[in-house]
Amino acid sequence: MALDIRTQALKKPVDVAEYLFTRLRQVGIESIHGLPGDYNLAALDYIPKAGLRWVGNCNELNAGYAADGYARVKGISAIVTTFGVGELSCVNAMAGAYSEYVPIVHIVGYPSTAAQKDGILLHHTLGNGDYNVFSNISKGISCATSLLNDPFEAATLIDHAIQECWVKSRPVYISLPSDMVQKKVEGARLDTPLHLEFAANETEKEDYVVDVVLKYLQAAKNPIILVDACAIRHRALKETHDLIVTSGLPTFVAPMGKGAVDESLPNYGGVYAGDGSNTGVRERVESSDLVLSIGAIKSDFNTAGFTYHISQLNTIDFHSSYTRVRYSEYPGVRMNGVLAKVTAKLGKLSIEKGPTPTNEIPEEEILSGEPTITQAWFWPRLGQWLKPKDIVITETGTANFGIWETRFPEGVNAISQVLWGSIGYATGSCQGAALAAKELGIERTILFTGDGSFQLTAQEVSTMLRNNLNPIIFVICNGGYTIERYIHGWTDAYNDVQEWDYKSLPKAFGAKPGQAQTYRVETKQEVEMLFLDKNFVESKALRFVELVMSWDDAPKALKLTAEAAAKRNAE
Repeated sequence: MALDIRTQALKKPVDVAEYLFTRLRQVGIESIHGLPGDYNLAALDYIPKAGLRWVGNCNELNAGYAADGYARVKGISAIVTTFGVGELSCVNAMAGAYSEYVPIVHIVGYPSTAAQKDGILLHHTLGNGDYNVFSNISKGISCATSLLNDPFEAATLIDHAIQECWVKSRPVYISLPSDMVQKKVEGARLDTPLHLEFAANETEKEDYVVDVVLKYLQAAKNPIILVDACAIRHRALKETHDLIVTSGLPTFVAPMGKGAVDESLPNYGGVYAGDGSNTGVRERVESSDLVLSIGAIKSDFNTAGFTYHISQLNTIDFHSSYTRVRYSEYPGVRMNGVLAKVTAKLGKLSIEKGPTPTNEIPEEEILSGEPTITQAWFWPRLGQWLKPKDIVITETGTANFGIWETRFPEGVNAISQVLWGSIGYATGSCQGAALAAKELGIERTILFTGDGSFQLTAQEVSTMLRNNLNPIIFVICNGGYTIERYIHGWTDAYNDVQEWDYKSLPKAFGAKPGQAQTYRVETKQEVEMLFLDKNFVESKALRFVELVMSWDDAPKALKLTAEAAAKRNAE
C-alpha cells in the first residue's frame, strides 16, 4: 500500500524508461545504438516515444565502437545491451572509451528485481545466483555505476550518471531491470535541465596559477604550444584556439591531438611525436625553452615509442583536474579557466614562427616515377583532397600513423584510437560518426582502415546501409597486419589474412541499386583520377574503395614505434 501512496504523491508521474530516454534526448542524443535482448525489449518501446531513433547494430562490440564514434562527433552517446551475454560483448568497446575519455551511457536490460533477489537460475547468468558479477566488471571501466533497483532512487541515479558521463567524459553504466521499466518516477524533474557545467576553479587559486604561468611565459625566449587529446575530450578547444590565435605562438599537436587545432593557422607547425616527427618539427619543439602542453596523453603510440625529448623543467601541463608548472602541481585547477585567463592577460608575443607544415609529397617519391601507391606518397596527397569540416577516421596501424603527414583544412574532426588500439574499432566508429554527421548536417565522413582490421567489424557496412548513411570507405589492401609484422613475425602466417573481394560486400550486405558505389585503385594515377572524379566526390551514395598498397610498406613513424614496441616486448 505504501508504494501506491508514494506513487500518487508524484506531481507528474512518468515511467522510469521514459524518464531515462527523455534525459538522453535532452543532452543532445538523437540515436541509440545497441541490440535487442529479452531483458531490454520492453525498454526499447520507449525510444521512439522519447523522440529518439533506434539504430540496431550487428553485434554489441560493433555497437560500442559505433557509440564511441557518435560521441566523438555529438559530444555524448548511448547504447543499450542485454544482461550478461550482450553487455560482456560490449566491454572491450567500453574499456576503449574509458581509456580515451569518450562519454557513453551504457544501459543494460536486467532480469527483474525479484529474480535478482531470489537468485534464481535464469538464462544469461553464470548459474550461481550472482547478479552483480557483470556490473562489478564494468565498475572499473565506468565513472559511475547506477543500478536502478528502487523506483524512488531511479531518477536521482539516472541524473547523476548522465552528469558524471558528461563532466568526466567517460562511460557510465546503468542497469534497468525488466520490472522497473514501467515503475513511476517524478516527471516534473524533467522540466529542470541537468547541470552539465564544469565546477569553477577556486578564484584565488586559479589566479595564482595564472600569474605563475604568465611569469614563465613572459621570461621564455622560444615557447611553443603542444596540444593533445584531452583538450578535445575535456572540451577545452575554444580556450585552446583562443590562446593559439591571440599569442601567435608556434603550435604543434601530438598524434592523438590531431584535429584539435585549426591547421590552416599560420602558426601551426605540424605533428610532434618524438623521433617519429619530421626533422623540422622535432628540432623546433625540442629546442623550446617552454612547452605549454595542453591535455597530454603520453602513451607509447602517441609518442612514437616514448621518444619525447622534452624536459619537465621546461613544461607547463594543463589538464582537466590539475595544472603542473615544471615540477609544482596545483590539484583541482582545471585547464579551461586557466587558459582563458592567460589568454586575456597575455596578448600577442613576438616569437619566431615554427616550421611551416606542408602536405607536400617527399621529393624521392616524385623522382622515383614508381606507379605503386606508397604510404609516403598517399598521406600527404590526401591532405589536398580533404575538405573543411570533414570527419576523418583512421584505424590502428598504417592509417593511424600515416595521417600524421596529412595537412588538414579548417575544422576537420580526426577520430582514431591511438591509446586503446583495438583493431576493428574504426569501421564500427565510422557508422556512429557518419550517423552523428548526418544529424549535424556534416557532409563527409571518411574512413581509412586496413584489410585485417576491417575483417573484424565488416558487418557494420550493413548497418550503414540500413540507416541510409553514405561514408567514404577506403580499405587498404596490403595482405594482413602490417603493424604486427613490423613488431614481430615479418612473414609468419599469423599476420596474414584471407583476401576478400571487398568491393562486393556492399551488395552482399543488401545495398539497393544506386545506394553504393565501389572502386579499386592500384596506382598513383588511379588515385589522382578518383580524387578528380565528380561522380565519386559529389555522390550521395556510400562509396567503397579498395586502396591497394604493398604488404611491406609502412609510414616511417609506424616503423619507429613498432621497433620500440618490439624491444619492450623482449625485455
